[in-house]
Amino acid sequence: MADRLPPFVVVLVLNWNRCEDTLRCLESLRRLTYPRFRVVLVDNGSTDGTLAAVDTHFPEVERIANPQNLGFAAGCNVGLRYALAQGAEFVFIANNDTIVAPDLLDEVVAAAEPADVGMVAPLIYYEADPKRIWSAGAKRNPLTLEMSGNLRGQIDKGDWPGVLEREYVVGCGLLLKRELLEWIGLFDTRFFMYYEDLDLCLRARAAGFRILLAPRARMWHRVALSSGGPDTPAERYWAARSSVQFFRKHVRGLRWLIVAPYRVGSAVKAIIRLLRRGRWRAAWAYLRGLWDGWTTDQVRINE
Repeated sequence: MADRLPPFVVVLVLNWNRCEDTLRCLESLRRLTYPRFRVVLVDNGSTDGTLAAVDTHFPEVERIANPQNLGFAAGCNVGLRYALAQGAEFVFIANNDTIVAPDLLDEVVAAAEPADVGMVAPLIYYEADPKRIWSAGAKRNPLTLEMSGNLRGQIDKGDWPGVLEREYVVGCGLLLKRELLEWIGLFDTRFFMYYEDLDLCLRARAAGFRILLAPRARMWHRVALSSGGPDTPAERYWAARSSVQFFRKHVRGLRWLIVAPYRVGSAVKAIIRLLRRGRWRAAWAYLRGLWDGWTTDQVRINE
């Protein structure tokens, strides 16, 4: 009897005008040791020559060219639909500002074997400080829905007991099972950037799927490049807007009595921090994001 083939994985990379970072990411993906995968690049209307560079240096990479910047959620959904149509059993989403360890896919696919597992995340480090944790997944505060215990900023001591149950993981690096996507759907495109991954996690958990962290799967992240960097006006705008949309979607009834004061306090602290650092434009963008998140449901793609 012939051995069963390993599950077929599509690795999905989304790009928007980050040619150099995308080439570095694809180079690391080329070194993956997993025996059965394909890489698909979804380009969000880049104008920096990314597609031509990928054609030259990575002819094996499949390309999907969106005519404009659709954002993270809608852009990824284009790739997810394509991957599912190609028969993918898993899709691994990798930010284009990441590099991965060669055995990453082997580790996350092995962890996803149980039928009730819907997502598996690797351990993600800061690229600039390769032993310092950027994301180890997180638990969820049952009252405020905030993340807790994600270990961000801590040095990895390597004392992991094995795979860990998580309630939140991030879309920077994430394995999604086909059955999960067929059951709960794709990313909610109301989130142009940020919080679409947390929303997907809540939907997955509500549908009965487990979310795991596989600490032996490793990747390294250059933080917030897609929005221009941390605390830029664009990054602050989209973080604020998506946060409001997230809580509007998931908070109901009396829970608002707890969530609303908490979120107002968090917003005030964020604005004060930006003003103290002299980031006036970022503070104003943050306020606009809060307002737009409260008053607008759909994203206008040309924003």
